[in-house]
Amino acid sequence: MKLLLFDIDGTLIRAGRQVGPIFLGALEETFGRPVQFGNYSFAGRTDSQIIFELMARSGVSHQEIEATLPEMRDCYLERLERDLDPRQMTICPGVVPLLQRLSQRDDVALGLLTGNFRRGAYIKLERLGLDEYFPIGAFGDDGIDRSELPPIALQRARSTYRHPFDSANTVIIGDTPNDIRCARDHGMAVYAVATGTYPLAQLETGGATWTYADLEPLEQALGLRDQVGSSIRSSSSGNSGSSENSGDSNLPSVPT
Repeated sequence: MKLLLFDIDGTLIRAGRQVGPIFLGALEETFGRPVQFGNYSFAGRTDSQIIFELMARSGVSHQEIEATLPEMRDCYLERLERDLDPRQMTICPGVVPLLQRLSQRDDVALGLLTGNFRRGAYIKLERLGLDEYFPIGAFGDDGIDRSELPPIALQRARSTYRHPFDSANTVIIGDTPNDIRCARDHGMAVYAVATGTYPLAQLETGGATWTYADLEPLEQALGLRDQVGSSIRSSSSGNSGSSENSGDSNLPSVPT
């Protein structure tokens, strides 16, 4: 049995340019000062890490950031719940039919590994009807650096699915070099997909186990299609979309 841990932004969905202003507006409201972000890249970072790094660049002490973090998180999540517009969001190519197929297998368990705060992750997924596929995950509430998250995801998956998952049977699926680094730090396989802000060529040099333009080849890459006859509980079908990369910039889309 394999545990598949999916990133969200740039891997499953694209929220467009709307999330960045929501996030930065919450920072400025909470800390009461302009945010200096310059050429800062949000890609692959956790929400907690983004707050610490951006506010440190804006002259706020580590102690003040740490003390204000819960207030900032609540402010951001309230704004996200209120203002996130699904009409500006898209699902990445092939995601819906893929999740439909994977959710019917008894040799696969699905989860999230994302830099989004937990509530923020599910707000985004709910807007596009994808939240039901992911009963567990590790989130930006659980650690500052992304590499802190895999052990937490494993623990939650073991408890929920009643299966002894470990690094050998877990695959991280994401669209940034930070996803690749996170997986390699824990000896996990990683499927890197070029549907986010990083081109295929850059992901190929990062040490991913598999690198593809989109999620369409995932089942074949993981050797799952050979097991369809014995592993599918009920049939489902669907056509994948195109493999065009997103045109969204790092800011202000906040791809975590």
